[in-house]
Amino acid sequence: MANSSLRKASRGGALLVAAGALSAVLALGTVPAMAVGSGPTPSPTSTAQQHTALDETALQAALSDFPDPNVTGGLIRMTGRDGRWTGTAGPSVPSPDAHFRIGSITKIFTSTVVLQLAAEGRLSLDDTVQDLLPGLLPPDYHPITVGQLLSHTSGLQIPLCAKEDVAPREVIESALSCGHPTEPGKVTQYNGINYCIAGLIVEKVTGHSYAHEVHARILRPLHLRDTSVPALDDWSIPAPYTRGAVVRPGSGSDDLKDVSVQSPYAWAEGGMISNAPDLSRFFTALYRGRLLPPAQQKTLFTLPTGVTGDKQFSYGGLQRTVLPGGTTVWGKSGSYPGYTSGVFATRDLRRVLVYSLNPTGRTPELPYVMRIAEAAF
Repeated sequence: MANSSLRKASRGGALLVAAGALSAVLALGTVPAMAVGSGPTPSPTSTAQQHTALDETALQAALSDFPDPNVTGGLIRMTGRDGRWTGTAGPSVPSPDAHFRIGSITKIFTSTVVLQLAAEGRLSLDDTVQDLLPGLLPPDYHPITVGQLLSHTSGLQIPLCAKEDVAPREVIESALSCGHPTEPGKVTQYNGINYCIAGLIVEKVTGHSYAHEVHARILRPLHLRDTSVPALDDWSIPAPYTRGAVVRPGSGSDDLKDVSVQSPYAWAEGGMISNAPDLSRFFTALYRGRLLPPAQQKTLFTLPTGVTGDKQFSYGGLQRTVLPGGTTVWGKSGSYPGYTSGVFATRDLRRVLVYSLNPTGRTPELPYVMRIAEAAF
C-alpha cells in the first residue's frame, strides 16, 4: 500500500484481510456448512446455558488484567434473556458507552441495506457487479454477483496494492491493479473490497450516498444516536471515546502513538463509529427481524454451499461459529489500529455479546478475545 507500515500491519477489517478483525472471529471456533435455502433455525445451546444466568465473575475476570503491555483497556456488554452485564477496565476506556471505531462490523450495516434493497425489488443477489456498475471491473473478469460480494466468495484478489484515504472507487481500482482473481463462487476469501463495491452498488441503486442510506434505513429507525458513518475527510471521533494507542514503528516497544484520531477511509467495509449500547440494539433488532422481511431474514442466516475455505460467511455477511462447548453464535468482528471489537449472539438472542479492546499491536489479541468468548457463552 502507499501508506505507512503501521497501517499495513494493523488495519484488520479494513482492506488487509489477515489482521485482527478476522482473527478475532477465527478465535471463536469452526464454521460448519449450511444448506442454501435451509433458513435460520434456533442455534443449539448447551443445557447449562439454557438454565444458567451469566457468569459475572468470569466476565469480570476476562477484563481483570487490563491494562497490560498488549491491551490498554477493554469493555464488555452482555444483554439477552440470560441477563445483562457491563464492565470496563483500563485507562483507555472512559465509560461503558464510550465510542470506538468498529472496523468490519460496518459490513453488517452494509449488507442489511443491500438486503433491504433486494426486498424492495431494486436489485437481486443474483445481479452482477458488471451489470450494476459497468466498467468498474476489468472486462476479462468472470461475472460476480451481489451475493458473492456479501458472502466473500467473489474471488477478487486481496488488495495488496490498494490506496488509502481516497474515494471508494479509486480504492477499488487500485486494489485490482495487482494480482489476479479466482473463479467466483468457489472459495471463501475474506476481502474488504467486496464491501467497498457493495457500498457503490447502494449508491448507484438509490441515488443517495451510502451514509444517507445507512442513516435513513437503520440509524434513525432504531434511534442509534451514537453510530455514524464519517466523511472521508472527518478524522474525529465523538467524545467520550476509547483511546487507541499502538506501538510506534521503529521507535521501540515502549513508545505508543495515540491513533484515536485517524482516517475513516474504509467506508462501507470498515469505517463506522459506534458504541456498545448501539451495537447491541442493532444486532438484536436485526436478529429479531425488525429490519428485514421474512425472505431476506432467511437469507441473512444462509451460507453458500459448494465452496471451500476455512471459514464461511452468510449472504448477510454473518459468520456462524460453533464454540467448543457446543453453543452456536452468529456475528462479526472488526479492527482498526488501536481497536478490536466484535458482536456475537446466539440465534435466539439468549445472549448477545459486544466487546471492544484497545490493543497496542505488540502481540496478537487472539487470547484476549477467546477469554471473553469463553466467559460470555
